[in-house]
Amino acid sequence: MSDAQPDQPTHHPTLDPDHEPATEPVHGRAGSMRAIVNSTDGGPRSLELRDLPVPHRPPGHVLVEVRAAGVAFPDVLQSRSEYQHRIPTPFALGSEFAGVVAEAGEGSGFAEGDRVFGVASHGAFADYVVAPGDRVLPLPDSIGFVDAAALPINLLSADFALRDRGQVQPGETVLIQGAAGGLGVALIQQAKLIGATVIAVVSTEEKAALARSVGADHTVFAADFLTEVRQLTDHRGVDVVLDPVGGDRFTDSLRCLAKRGRLVVLGFTGGSIPTVKTNRLLLNNISVVGAAWEGLMPECLVSLPEQWARLSPAVELGELRASISEVVPLEQVPEAVASLDERRARGKIVIDLGLG
Repeated sequence: MSDAQPDQPTHHPTLDPDHEPATEPVHGRAGSMRAIVNSTDGGPRSLELRDLPVPHRPPGHVLVEVRAAGVAFPDVLQSRSEYQHRIPTPFALGSEFAGVVAEAGEGSGFAEGDRVFGVASHGAFADYVVAPGDRVLPLPDSIGFVDAAALPINLLSADFALRDRGQVQPGETVLIQGAAGGLGVALIQQAKLIGATVIAVVSTEEKAALARSVGADHTVFAADFLTEVRQLTDHRGVDVVLDPVGGDRFTDSLRCLAKRGRLVVLGFTGGSIPTVKTNRLLLNNISVVGAAWEGLMPECLVSLPEQWARLSPAVELGELRASISEVVPLEQVPEAVASLDERRARGKIVIDLGLG
């Protein structure tokens, strides 16, 4: 996931619902649409802006005219076909979207003109995207398209990691790696709503400021986080580590755990997949569990509508909100995805399809 942003979460008054056309299309549906395409598996900078046919809507799916799309780490992996769900090239990239329903089947719960957001397997960096009906969520009028497009993957993954896999309880102490990235911000905010004490691991003072601004109780630097965590916890350790980074931090993350602690694996943005010496698990009765929220969607083993029903009140109150650092037009998707890949991005980058 992306890393950090120096300021408070950005608000976009010009993109609020009162300033957005409710149903007028940005680009016509006749014939073709713009899309960002992976045709070579060459990574972010090889992505191309092309014209493609507007996708056909299969039964049980919803066709959405995209107004905004979020840039997420799966997009980096899909640009090289390294994601666990491989898609034959060429294909349109992009997972997170917000927009207006262009077409929906009977019984879907949606109608043409409805404001929605959600997650597609791919294709969200385009004027239109198709997604299964159970991955499309109603968007309240109080939430703008840009803010909505920044939410789904990080918001819902964090909920799944904290409640389902980490089983975080009020009063516990959690350590969050990559805490200034998009997922890290969502983890901090939701852990605080649960009632946990949050220690955020960051790499710069700028990123520490962001983590504190969204609720972290303490910030520690990645270079020596184990020593700092031991000092903060009087050598007890933390109850839960939430780790989307992996790599060479992993062993020290295990060492940070208190007895009966849990480490939740969310990804490997650090670039390498670590191994576990199981004697560490045995000696302190600790657990390592995976949290692949998107991996459960094809079998309907997670319910996006149920998660959104639980989280939406806090979103509407502003208690859960993405830290958006950049809003760019569709033409800048290759650079935006590269920024995430190269760990230059701070906060969430969103694509506004009405720009340019």
